[in-house]
Amino acid sequence: MNERILQTLEFNKVIEQLNNQAATLIGKEMALQLKPSTDIAAVKEMQAETDEASQILRLNMAVPLGGVTDIRPSIKRSVIGGVLSAEECLDVSNTLYGGRQVKNFLEKIEADLPILKGLAGRIITLRELETRINSCIDDRGNIMDSASDKLRSIRSSIRTYESKVRDKLDSYTKSQSKMLSDAIITIRNDRYVLPVKQEYRGAVGGIVHDQSASGATLFMEPKAVVDLNNQLQEASVKEKQEIDRILSGLSAEIANHEAFLSENISVLSKIDFITARAKLGKQMNAAMPVINDAGMINVKQARHPLIPDDEVISNDVILGDDYTSIVITGPNTGGKTVTLKMIGLFTLMAQSGLQIPAADGCEMAVFSDVFADIGDEQSIEQSLSTFSSHMTNIVSILQQVNHRSLVLFDELGAGTDPQEGASLAMSILDDVISKGARVVATTHYPELKAYGYNRENVVNASVEFDVETLQPTYRLLIGVPGRSNAFEIAKRLGLEQSVIDQAKNHVGIDSESVENMIASLDQSRRQAEADYERAHEVLQESEKLHTDLQKAWKQFKDKRESLYKKAEDKAEKALQKARDEAETIVDEIRHMKTGAQLKEHEWIEARKMLEEAQPDLSAKKPDKPKQAARSKQELKPGDEIKLLSANQRGTVLDKVSENEYLIQVGIMKVKVKHNEIQLVKNKSPVTEKPLTTVKGSHYDVKTELDLRGERYEDAFSRLEKYIDDALLAGYPKVFIIHGKGTGALRKGVKELADNHPRIVSDRPGSAGEGGSGVTVLELR
Repeated sequence: MNERILQTLEFNKVIEQLNNQAATLIGKEMALQLKPSTDIAAVKEMQAETDEASQILRLNMAVPLGGVTDIRPSIKRSVIGGVLSAEECLDVSNTLYGGRQVKNFLEKIEADLPILKGLAGRIITLRELETRINSCIDDRGNIMDSASDKLRSIRSSIRTYESKVRDKLDSYTKSQSKMLSDAIITIRNDRYVLPVKQEYRGAVGGIVHDQSASGATLFMEPKAVVDLNNQLQEASVKEKQEIDRILSGLSAEIANHEAFLSENISVLSKIDFITARAKLGKQMNAAMPVINDAGMINVKQARHPLIPDDEVISNDVILGDDYTSIVITGPNTGGKTVTLKMIGLFTLMAQSGLQIPAADGCEMAVFSDVFADIGDEQSIEQSLSTFSSHMTNIVSILQQVNHRSLVLFDELGAGTDPQEGASLAMSILDDVISKGARVVATTHYPELKAYGYNRENVVNASVEFDVETLQPTYRLLIGVPGRSNAFEIAKRLGLEQSVIDQAKNHVGIDSESVENMIASLDQSRRQAEADYERAHEVLQESEKLHTDLQKAWKQFKDKRESLYKKAEDKAEKALQKARDEAETIVDEIRHMKTGAQLKEHEWIEARKMLEEAQPDLSAKKPDKPKQAARSKQELKPGDEIKLLSANQRGTVLDKVSENEYLIQVGIMKVKVKHNEIQLVKNKSPVTEKPLTTVKGSHYDVKTELDLRGERYEDAFSRLEKYIDDALLAGYPKVFIIHGKGTGALRKGVKELADNHPRIVSDRPGSAGEGGSGVTVLELR
């Protein structure tokens, strides 16, 4: 990517925003050096890095980079034997502390961050060096007395000398105040002096170190403190020498750890750089794009990153799948150039590891080159017109473009005769498209509106214009060419209709047909969008209803299984109690068998009979007919069968192959193997039947139905058929015998009665009718 493209697409402005997000100078340095990569593996790696840092931000957490500074110059000077200042040594200590904090944070965070945690693992925690520096230098960069025993002793003597000097000079300020300009002690040339009036110079005696601007005041060191000041100066020199020795030792230790410190700086700068990319993505409300090398661009709700959120309009852009080129037509000031730049800028950002301001699931391609011919290219220095400058740039593009290029043309063919410019634009597009490049071009030439319809891999597009407000909406419309709005705008601005009609007569028939076609397409698009919105709402409601029904059905099945389990547990407890009582009775009888001639094997048989009397409480499963028996059954269309896997009845429709049948179960038609179905009833012989059969009171139907001992599903099927037969027979009342048992059949009969429109009422049977083991249904 050359610098001209980065400037043209304003990538430098995105870099400025990224630089502002970096927390350290070393991170800012990496941000300013960021350039798009053409290596798809590197791009994917950078996007993964940014996404990991974004996960931390989504957890409302931040990488603690406080204290980290650029210590590389200090490290370099220490290596060549230089002595670092106290502040430089303190920067090293603070950077070590900051690196330790970053390492601990990333290693302890619970999120899955393999890249960032891998970087954290490379940070070396030099606690000994950090502690050594902190024991010598305080937070303000001053060497502490505890740095060495010698320094402590020297500073103790300095304080003693200072105290003696001050005491001497204090006696002057109190006893000889009339000789002083001011009763204060000050310092000149690192020595304590007094401000003495010029006329008392001889009376005080000593050394003059300075005088005031007027000459009326002399800053003198009295003879009495000269020796003390000399001793103080000697101690200060020793202090400086000891401080230099301490700093030299610290600098040597820093130099010894140069490799580790340099690695830490490298890792911390990269972590800050990655975090800055994630912060920029959050600021832009951006998403991580899926990266491909197939030239595919697919972004939804895309927004230009340099336009404020309250002004930007989002758009959908798809390129590289059904078509490889987009030609955006329509009048100027419609936002075509903004869309063009957005596509190019998105490409540069994605290939730089930056997230793009679009909806989740966006997809971007990695291009080897991005070429752009955008804006006013007129060159006064080279005496080139706008058209000549554009052509010079386009010629250069055509010489370099290939199948891995993205080419952006703004107002292609402009600046010359419209007819020649349009022809030239189509020829240039043909040449670039033939080389396999991805192309987005804007133009206001009407001739190019038909270009998209007549060329393979090319689609027309336009930017919507609101005739009512006379303003562009900046919405990109893929598949709809731009139409001229001159007549509508002129009419709304007050131009007389007669003038407009005369102008329309000057428009060619072909041009008018194209405009009418575009207007029809635009109307169809609006209708399609409205229909899509309504269909989408219906789909969402249907999906919600489907989810609710699935949830309700699951709850019903869970409740049913729970009730079955409770009933089985209750019955099991009752049976166990009965067994225990029977066992007790048997034991008592055994103890009483002295007078009876009962043999032991008879007791064993009795107990065995007692155990076998226990019913099987588990759900009865249908006996599977033997494979051999089923294989011999020949099925014919019309035969009634049971689908064993679903336990549902159905009908044979046709024999598909030797071992496969087409059956219908309910409303479903499915193909099944022979061994998956069981014959229930052969098809009855076809006889001539009347269209309608009325069965009255003579129809042979009993007034009672016995369901005892049957499975719930079979019993329910028989019950439904019986109710229909009883209604046809004209019975006013029928008796359903279901027994007492677990109550499942009684509950099923009750549910059917509540929901059947021809059942007037239901009640339990009276004492003479069978009690609670019978339900009496009133029919109408």
